[in-house]
Amino acid sequence: MDDHFATLNQSHPSQPDYDLALRHSPRIRFDAKEPFFPSVVGYTVFRHEIDSPSFRRRLTLPNGAVTGIEYAVYWDFDIQHLYELEHIWLYLDADENIVFAEASWHGGLHEMKNADGSVPLEDGHLTLYSEPGKHAFAPITDWLLKRSETTIASCGKHAGKGGLLVTGLFNGIIQDRTPVSNQLAWTYLERQSFIPSFDFSNVFDLAQVTHVPWQNLFDWIPGRMTWWSHRLVQEIPPHQRRVLRIAHRGASAYAQENSPTAMRKAAELGSDMVEVDVRLTADRVPVIAHDENLKRVFGVSGTVSEFTYDELVALTPADREPIMTFEQLITFCRSLHMGLYLDIKQIGRDTGQLMLDVVKKHGMLDGVIFASFRPDWLAEIKHAEPQAMTSVLFSSTHVDPVAQARAIGCDYVHPCWEYLDAPHTLLEGQWMDRVRGAGLGVICWHEERPHVIRALQDLGVNGICSDEPDLLLPA
Repeated sequence: MDDHFATLNQSHPSQPDYDLALRHSPRIRFDAKEPFFPSVVGYTVFRHEIDSPSFRRRLTLPNGAVTGIEYAVYWDFDIQHLYELEHIWLYLDADENIVFAEASWHGGLHEMKNADGSVPLEDGHLTLYSEPGKHAFAPITDWLLKRSETTIASCGKHAGKGGLLVTGLFNGIIQDRTPVSNQLAWTYLERQSFIPSFDFSNVFDLAQVTHVPWQNLFDWIPGRMTWWSHRLVQEIPPHQRRVLRIAHRGASAYAQENSPTAMRKAAELGSDMVEVDVRLTADRVPVIAHDENLKRVFGVSGTVSEFTYDELVALTPADREPIMTFEQLITFCRSLHMGLYLDIKQIGRDTGQLMLDVVKKHGMLDGVIFASFRPDWLAEIKHAEPQAMTSVLFSSTHVDPVAQARAIGCDYVHPCWEYLDAPHTLLEGQWMDRVRGAGLGVICWHEERPHVIRALQDLGVNGICSDEPDLLLPA
């Protein structure tokens, strides 16, 4: 136990309910290489229909059950993010026999039963399997083996990508999700990456973990996030922090910029995100194009806003890939497991909301940063969706980045200083200290000079854009 555990309220208003919850606490079979185990369990005992206090569902007693127990199982870490909460529900008859059980599974829940329909018990205790690294619960190993490819990727190349997780349960309550805390969590978890063995011989008795009433756990978790954020700052110096590798217009040095080929190449080269520019067609379809004029990329006279989307596709030369819509890009990048850094070049009435709606529809809000030279546009996006991450761009070296970001609630600042001979020297010392002290992240211009890239990585910036994203890989 660490010193922060002393702040957890371990009082029990009902000793019989505590004894009951502890007596029937489940057992969990973990992967032999699992690095993370539960820290605390928040329990709720119910004897009539109620709303779950910690999961979006109604709790009802099935036939034959007179008592239910909800176990909210808390981990400090999932392999992909700081903060993890999974759930187990078991139901007892009048003799305290377990007659039914359910558990959480990637945001949903399932009945826990064997192939023959029986509850999975070992020595009278509900015994479940935990997905390696991710901790979703299953009654049999087949569920987990069918997901083995996804699980291996989560525990390996995607370890830490979620940063500090804030679920709907803690929206507005956990205040520590910042670019800095996300970067630190990613760095820490990437170091914990592993290849699952899918050997579940490690049986963990949940009764050995501290059990408290759910409300006590709920009250404690926000402070726990603050504690971890401060601890990681001390443990991981700036030069060791994970820097976002952002492919500028895709891997634009190797393929037509903003094209599917450039996006695919970016993924192959280890990019975390792609930076793209969003403009509007004549029929107000958001599309991916840096230039308003079509001449440089497509060899066509005219501008993006003069044509409808269908007309732009029809005008595409045979040796060029058609312009992508914003929604096509999101679908494509999601399939490649890459996030998006959106440089909004043009916006109209309701366009920001339209983009937000598309991002949320595809479950990509946590994987998108909205960026622009126009602070007013970013302010509108942040107002419409406070959880959206935003980044303000500027070219002048005389801008006060902290004042600029605070005025519109931005999360990142993005100096566009690629035109300077030694731009990294402007970030050293007080500039970075002020920005970091304000909890802001720093995304840097597109950079292709290896010595500048190394200097930026040593400074611990949050992200670097590059036409050649392979240059952003660790030395």
